Amino acid sequence: MSEPFSVPVTVRGYETDVQGHLNQSVYLNYAEHARWSLLRAAGITQAALIGSGVGPVALETTIQYKRELLAGDEVEVTCAFSFGEGKIFRIEQTVRKADGTVAAEITAVGGLMDLKARKLVTDPREYFRKLAADPGLFGL
Repeated sequence: MSEPFSVPVTVRGYETDVQGHLNQSVYLNYAEHARWSLLRAAGITQAALIGSGVGPVALETTIQYKRELLAGDEVEVTCAFSFGEGKIFRIEQTVRKADGTVAAEITAVGGLMDLKARKLVTDPREYFRKLAADPGLFGL
């Protein structure tokens, strides 16, 4: 199996809490940054999504904190989509320090909303296949 898509991030001082740890809410920002970076790398822009009448929605996110991150730490944030047969998909993400230590694991459940009907589309894979220049980044 090939390595999942990933983006580098450097923990910035203003993202830390009073103990000097990366603030818990910032992990969500890092995860979202990696997701949009994967979309861009696959050739999908926000304008293309909106133009096709759909928008991504988050339905659930779980974060397991494994090791602390401090200002200046260099991390990689991975992003791997997996699709079932229904309206939703899963996104598995890992925040990994430069030495390989896993700092956090993030699992998200999402879908694509039809922006007019305000309901999830039946098969989000088809939208990603049609819109992506490189659908392989989604495992398609």
